[in-house]
Amino acid sequence: MKTVVSIGGSVLVPSVGPERVRAYADAIESLDADGYTLGTVVGGGPTAREYIEAARDLGANEIELDQLGIEVTRLNGRLLIAALDERAAPTPPESYETGREAIRRGDIPVMGGTVAGQTTDAVSAAFAEYVNADLLVYATSVDGVYDADPGEDPDAAKFSEITADELVGLIADLEMDAGSNAPVDLLAAKIVQRSGIRTVVLDGTDPEAVERAVRTGDHDGTDVVPEGLSEPPAEWSH
Repeated sequence: MKTVVSIGGSVLVPSVGPERVRAYADAIESLDADGYTLGTVVGGGPTAREYIEAARDLGANEIELDQLGIEVTRLNGRLLIAALDERAAPTPPESYETGREAIRRGDIPVMGGTVAGQTTDAVSAAFAEYVNADLLVYATSVDGVYDADPGEDPDAAKFSEITADELVGLIADLEMDAGSNAPVDLLAAKIVQRSGIRTVVLDGTDPEAVERAVRTGDHDGTDVVPEGLSEPPAEWSH
């Protein structure tokens, strides 16, 4: 099964250190050893936000801030590459084509951002579409998709399953409220919608839980199921 795992920067590198990165590498290597075809995308997290805030105070414009954030995602990616040793492509691919080439030669690509104005949420969805992945997993700092922002509404209810169309409508409504904590951004949701790729949104603080979701479909997050797709992957029935 071909899977793209999107790892939030706040999940992989909550602070600069080896523990969580090593645990993610262990999970990825375990899947790789059992024949899963994998690609990964890493976010910028708190380190990116610190750099962006400092650069904004120094007068950088929004495109420059985006570019700075992209560089931090690739730094985070290099930590994961270091932990994966020889199984990973040696540098973060800077385009979808380069990422696909890495997969074709048997390496695991660890991507960060690609272009200004696009989050790693969207990069993950686009890369999954580009390589025709069977599954896209968002390992995030939230534990699924809610009908409201759980940070603002204590009565917000989590979906165990939602369609891609419903996800787009929900994210569009959430993003109308400035600063809302949507599980993925609207562009990512729209790419998931058009690609028809089964997607999982879950709490990524436990890499073993992410591994289990890829292997079995068992998780405590939210399944985003494309319209017309009723059957889970055959691998999940084994």
